[in-house]
Amino acid sequence: MADLTQFGVPTNPGQANAMVMPKLQYRFRVNLLNFGSAAASVEVTQNVISVTRPSLTHDEVTLDAYNSRAYLAGKHTWEPVTLTLRDDINGTVTKSVAGQLQKQLNQGLQSAPASGAGYKFGMTIEQLDGGQPGNVVESWSLNGCFIQNANYGENNYATSDVMQITLQIRFDAADIHSSAVGTASTSGALTNAGAFSTKAITNVF
Repeated sequence: MADLTQFGVPTNPGQANAMVMPKLQYRFRVNLLNFGSAAASVEVTQNVISVTRPSLTHDEVTLDAYNSRAYLAGKHTWEPVTLTLRDDINGTVTKSVAGQLQKQLNQGLQSAPASGAGYKFGMTIEQLDGGQPGNVVESWSLNGCFIQNANYGENNYATSDVMQITLQIRFDAADIHSSAVGTASTSGALTNAGAFSTKAITNVF
């Protein structure tokens, strides 16, 4: 067995400096809640290729003073996340995406829901520990999601790649949790049970 006790960054005298196991990018799971057809949610999870994690940006507020300037954090923006899916041979993923887009806008009737509660969904990105079944060590919950852009990829005679569907997902807010939590409401919102404190969330970013 490898001895990792000598490979960490030295800290205070007398304290161990063993390396800490990092989270690995490929140990994750994505769940979509109230997305398209609820019956297809498992198939969508099984066909995830990759997902970007949430990114937060604050506007900058400048306060001009006598000889200098000070800066404050203004309104914040959650950037859209990108979800890439395999397009399975049964068409389950395509149908689920189409069902969600139909919720957002009925193309045939050119009608849309009266409010976001009629089409928004919830999304969780769970970091797993690699066990079987995997234990959740961290979970992001994204609230008030909708598909901003859907790219169905291309057909190409010159490649052996699988067909992919790439979704840009816009959302209202995100929380980070120490374990898997969150249940979908009809508006696609997630419960906040188990979320870190506001101070902890501030430290994450």
